[in-house]
Amino acid sequence: MNISIIPITGIAEEKAELLRRELKGKIITRNDVGKLWKETDAFIFIGAMGICVRTIAPYIDDKHTDPAVVCVDSLGQNVVSVLSGHVGGANELAKNVASVLGAMPVITTQSDNQQLWALDLLAKRYGWDEVVSSSMNDCIFAFVNQQPTALLIETCDDGTRFLQRSMPQHVTLVDSLNDVDAAKYSLLIVVSPFRHDYPKGMKVLQFVPHVACVGIGLAHQAQPIDEIDAEISKKFEEQGLYPCAKTYATIDIKADEPYIKYLQEKGCEVEFFRAEELDGVEVPTPSDVVAKHVGTSSVSEAASLLASDGGKMVMPKQKGKNFTVAVSIPERYLRRNSGHIEIVGAGPGDPDLVSVRGRRLLEEADLILYAGSLVPRELTLCAKQGATVRSSASMALEEQCELMKEFYDRGELIVRLHTGDPCIFGAIQEQMAFFDEHKMSYHITPGISSFLAAAAELRSQFTIPERCQTIILTRGEGRTPMPEKEKLHLLARSQSTMCIFLSASIVDDVQQQLLTEYPEDTPVAACYHLTWPDQHIYRGVLKDLAKIVHENNLTLTTMIVVGEAIDNRKGLSELYSKHFTHLFRKATE
Repeated sequence: MNISIIPITGIAEEKAELLRRELKGKIITRNDVGKLWKETDAFIFIGAMGICVRTIAPYIDDKHTDPAVVCVDSLGQNVVSVLSGHVGGANELAKNVASVLGAMPVITTQSDNQQLWALDLLAKRYGWDEVVSSSMNDCIFAFVNQQPTALLIETCDDGTRFLQRSMPQHVTLVDSLNDVDAAKYSLLIVVSPFRHDYPKGMKVLQFVPHVACVGIGLAHQAQPIDEIDAEISKKFEEQGLYPCAKTYATIDIKADEPYIKYLQEKGCEVEFFRAEELDGVEVPTPSDVVAKHVGTSSVSEAASLLASDGGKMVMPKQKGKNFTVAVSIPERYLRRNSGHIEIVGAGPGDPDLVSVRGRRLLEEADLILYAGSLVPRELTLCAKQGATVRSSASMALEEQCELMKEFYDRGELIVRLHTGDPCIFGAIQEQMAFFDEHKMSYHITPGISSFLAAAAELRSQFTIPERCQTIILTRGEGRTPMPEKEKLHLLARSQSTMCIFLSASIVDDVQQQLLTEYPEDTPVAACYHLTWPDQHIYRGVLKDLAKIVHENNLTLTTMIVVGEAIDNRKGLSELYSKHFTHLFRKATE
């Protein structure tokens, strides 16, 4: 934001300077407010509220165009949102200013204080368009006064997930318009790219998310551009869609067509596919004529399906004067009537180290299938009432997949909880192959790996300027063979920081291979049950690594770390002062 700060009295100047630095604003005088009113995003007054109000009064026009104004008392104890509350960002700015000063934000906007959705900000926040059958003010009035509200969601994105998990008590989630009775609800909120005939007498607010992949076929040098644009919009309307393009797609030989250049100049994302890629896609309406000219029987339909990763076609090929257009929506953006599987990284073990998204999914899941031999059950204690929580420790892969498919086929949410981050020795390949084979919807939520927990618990920076700039994540060769080029003694040649997973049981071989390249006094750490309640970390040097592991009966849940970066503080301050002087200088300017 372009922020101007106005200290009213001398006592306010110190706070003004602090805010200038923290918020990257500029300090002005009261006399500058009028001439800067139109070009400034926000004003922060530090002084009496009356002076603030009298200063801005002559310039106030409309909440949609006025800048945000907040007022801080001279002692810095309270920060009041004065003008353009949540629409202009004053409420959020008041909270930010209060956090800098250690003050109390004072917000008078009813929806904010009731922790209700700011309906007039949702579109901007999530990149949606608005369609309002009534006035926005009427919709907001009904909502903040908690009149019965129906919520119809036909897509799935960050915005809809937020709405579903934060629904106020007066909001009811409905499955279709058939469930919406105008006698029962005063307001209907819809999130959908589809057009509907709404019940008469209801206030309706629809948000249109940009979720569609629009495939386009074009005649050579197709013009005029404005007519093509208008006709495509008309095709959307005729097929019951609002304009909702997320990306456009076409064949690569059309990259220089005027309409494609026009889309790119507007900032639209455009994907290009080769004829052989498009020709491999099964489409509803292939064309021999198109195949003869460009080498594929479909451009618009095939391009829309490829761009949507095989999503659902919601508008088959429509022919215009000199173009064809088709629309598909990726499965991840459609509200699911079937199930979904989320592979979640549990982190190293401490329940507080699972990601915020991972925790939310655990709270929402109908089935939690966790790797019981590696993941503490405490991570699953946040499960909702009625959820099924099972350990996969004693289950064969086939049993795990069949259990997940059982819940999936009922349209439920499954969380497959793996230790650390699933991509690092996570054993998820076979499961994903099963999901792909059965065309099941799934996604991966990353987690904190145990090698990161090792660095934290060892209080070590695993990369040191001019000494060690590489971290190797690997394992020793046990029952599962290692590729020849990834043998430990070959990886050890760089003497990088090496984090060795799943290798406590073969520690003698690990030590022998490492000693071929690392000096015998290289620091090592054997980290058992990192971040678990029974965590133990054993430090030593490489020549004693096997002895440390054997004497302490360490098991497979042990991370072995080797490298001079462990506990290394020597020379760091000298290195940093030499290489990063410019950063320190900027920080003090």
